[in-house]
This record gives sequence, structure tokens and C-alpha cells, in this order.
Amino acid sequence: MTSTEIFRQIERHLMEDVQPSQALEELFDRPLPPEFAPLWRLKTTEQSPVHHPEGNVWNHTMLVIDQAAKRRGESKYPEALMWAALLHDIGKPDTTRVRRGKITSYNHEKVGASLARRFLSGFLTDKMLIERVCMLIRYHMQILFVVRDLPFADVKGMKKRTDVEEVALLGLCDLMGRLHSNLATEEGKVQRFIEKCGR
Repeated sequence: MTSTEIFRQIERHLMEDVQPSQALEELFDRPLPPEFAPLWRLKTTEQSPVHHPEGNVWNHTMLVIDQAAKRRGESKYPEALMWAALLHDIGKPDTTRVRRGKITSYNHEKVGASLARRFLSGFLTDKMLIERVCMLIRYHMQILFVVRDLPFADVKGMKKRTDVEEVALLGLCDLMGRLHSNLATEEGKVQRFIEKCGR
């Protein structure tokens, strides 16, 4: 298969499958062209076992895209949601460090937005779609920052560049894309985020 055929296959699974992870696990079980290295690297990038008991970034991402597939119908821009779910942590391989015995990935959302733009631009001509995906990635950590009143919160910038409700939807999929997540707890965080952004 050519790189474009592989991309279209991924796109089809993201938009049509009940559990896209099943097809993507099979597809990424063999070497792929270099264009897909940013996704392949997720398999070898570890995460904090406290926050991510499911393991590496790839494992987490597969759980997130399955969560997003359940909620595609809730999105104004389902294609952007699904690509953002797949690519939301694409910046972690470049930003993951061990600091004082803890695995961190500071600014992975900013690095990830840039990497996602480069990746998608190699296959898509729809600049609006690419922009929507990249801004969802860029701001997906705002749920944590806003709810915890952290100095990295940027509600004004987020509202200017993307849709808060779409960020919230991706954020819920992200929060639920881990082992032992509790839906009521995570929905509560997302609701607080939406309320704080509305002030």
C-alpha cells in the first residue's frame, strides 16, 4: 500500500468503525512508511503509571479513539474530533522526560499541534480541517489547567482559536481513555471546565 492508501484506510476506520483501535492495532503491527513514524513512536513512549496505568502512549491513544468513536455523533466536526483523538499526544515522544523520578511531557500539546499539522498537510488539502485538528490538540490540556486554576490556563486564547465544547468533548475522551476511569467523575471535571470558560 502507498502512504496515501494507508492514510485513507486510517481515516475510514476512524470515521466508520465502532472500535477503530482494532484495525489500527493490526495496521501498525508491521513496519509502515516513514510518514507514519510520529504515530509509530507512540508505542515506545512511556507514561506515568500513576496517571496512565494502561501503559505507553499508543495504548492510551487506542483507548481514546475508541471513546471518541462512541461520541462522534455529539461533535460539530466529527472528522476533526477523530483525527485529534488519534494525534492528541503525538508530541509526547519529543517531550517526555524523567524528572525527579517522575515521567513528564510538558508542552506536548504545543509540540503535538505542530507535528500534527506537518503530518496532516502531507495528505490533506482541507486547511480548515487541519486547523481544527491542530487547535484541538493545542488546547486539549486546558481542561486540567482551567479546572485546577493553573497559570498555564489560557481561556481567552482557546476561545479565540477553537470551540470550547469540542475541546471539552475531546477532553472527556482523553480522560476516559485510561484504565479504571470513572465516567461520572470525568464528566464532572469537564462540566466544571465548561462552566469556568463561560465566566
